[in-house]
Amino acid sequence: MILPVVIAGGASARLWPLSHSHYPKQFLPLLNDTTMIQDTLQRLDGLDLFSPYVVCHHQHRFIVAEQLTDFSPDAIILEPIGRNTAPAIALAAFHAIALGGDPLMLVLPADHKINHIAAFHQAVEQSIDAAENGFLVTFGVIPNRAETGYGYIKQGAKYSGQIVFVDKFVEKPNAEDAATYVNGGHYCWNSGIFLFKASTYLDELNRYQPEIFNACHEALESGVVDPDFVRINEHSFTGCPDISIDYAVLEKSDKVLMTPMDVGWSDIGSWQSLWQESTRDENQNVLNGNVAMIDSQNNYIHSTGRLIATLGINDLVIVDSDDAILIADKHRSQDVKLLVEKIKKIRDFSILIMNINLLGYRRV
Repeated sequence: MILPVVIAGGASARLWPLSHSHYPKQFLPLLNDTTMIQDTLQRLDGLDLFSPYVVCHHQHRFIVAEQLTDFSPDAIILEPIGRNTAPAIALAAFHAIALGGDPLMLVLPADHKINHIAAFHQAVEQSIDAAENGFLVTFGVIPNRAETGYGYIKQGAKYSGQIVFVDKFVEKPNAEDAATYVNGGHYCWNSGIFLFKASTYLDELNRYQPEIFNACHEALESGVVDPDFVRINEHSFTGCPDISIDYAVLEKSDKVLMTPMDVGWSDIGSWQSLWQESTRDENQNVLNGNVAMIDSQNNYIHSTGRLIATLGINDLVIVDSDDAILIADKHRSQDVKLLVEKIKKIRDFSILIMNINLLGYRRV
């Protein structure tokens, strides 16, 4: 049996203003009537599974508990502060072993889309023997376009069947390099989905990142397990390095395999990708909420209340949330994160000035 481990700690700034730190995209119904974390677990139906683990930020604990009532998670592990995927996965692995097991862990981001469920199940099942034999299996998505928003994995020598050794991991490329990767046929998109034994991952983590290994072990050992949550010790965990599993382990280990899969995958990492994965009208518009338009094409428009009316616009993202409005060139939607960072700096500066003024007033 396989233990699903859902990583639900991301903030998803590129889908601002709907997604933000207090309510990130994995808890939103962006593609249908269910939320993305619910979709992540629903698509596992049919595999031979234990009850899932979820790793999330402590401020989202009640959202997770409410949304996953029907899935009966065996553990909701609360991070007091985000430290990326390598520590998050380590916490789940340590907790599983502390309960006396050493399960195969299927690690899943909470906020991705997969269209072809049967093909995904087949890829997982084909990878079980390799994971049982002590390998770290990552799942690569066979690309259908030159995408600059994804990392890539270069295929190495054949291991067994469709499974190959990993030659190297590649950062998000420019457009020219992305086209070269896709046309060459030896690269896959990095899905961020993994399968391995808990002990295999921890052994490799201890080998290459003992600081993360020790910090996570201590944070879990000195934490508190109650009937609802696994609460990690904040003091121990705060000193843990902030690093992804790719940088921490996979790029260093000689035990990494890749299973290529063609499953209609997307990480829904931007408004552009959400537009691509959504149902569009005859003018290639995605419309949600109270929207009226004339002579407008290829837009993503979302209203949570007020009427949005457009005339003669193309290739825009317009999102009206409760506290902000985003208007952006759809092709620059990867840069929304930069806008969010600028807004945060402006707000932080405004708060600083307000506090200075308040202190001055108190002195008088």
